[in-house]
Amino acid sequence: MRLGLAQIMDRPGAVVPFSCSVDLSDLQYGASHPVTEPVEASGTVRNTAGVLVMSGSIKTCLHGVCDRCAAEFSREVEYPIQAVLVEELANEENEDEWVFPLEGESADLQDIVRTVFVLNMESKLLRKPDCKGLCCQCGKNLNDGPCSCQKEPDPRFAALRQLLNK
Repeated sequence: MRLGLAQIMDRPGAVVPFSCSVDLSDLQYGASHPVTEPVEASGTVRNTAGVLVMSGSIKTCLHGVCDRCAAEFSREVEYPIQAVLVEELANEENEDEWVFPLEGESADLQDIVRTVFVLNMESKLLRKPDCKGLCCQCGKNLNDGPCSCQKEPDPRFAALRQLLNK
């Protein structure tokens, strides 16, 4: 999917809006495919003193298995798009991941949306930020309440425990 930018290439201050839907269902994250619905992207590309700056956001529903409690979840996510579009990459080895090359006078929206989505995903998929996870002894989901396991005392305090027993 291409976004034509010919009308703003030589016009500082000019703006081109964009809105698209990108299928990322083939994207694999660990053992799962976190995106089954299309990713909706919208925003603008502005010529700021000869530099093409893309800003906007992407939205979709994220599906996964929580890395702490192993529960399946679905939640809406929205990530910002802040990218620079250039005609030619100066040095591909040291290039910023938020700089995208133009192909002629157009930008590849599918590539930009995929990159923005991947770079904004958390390294751990959690159903909620304060997920308590599972008890390491009995395996109970601690989000449902505390377990009845006795906490093992720290062996470094064994000498102090002997003093308390006397």
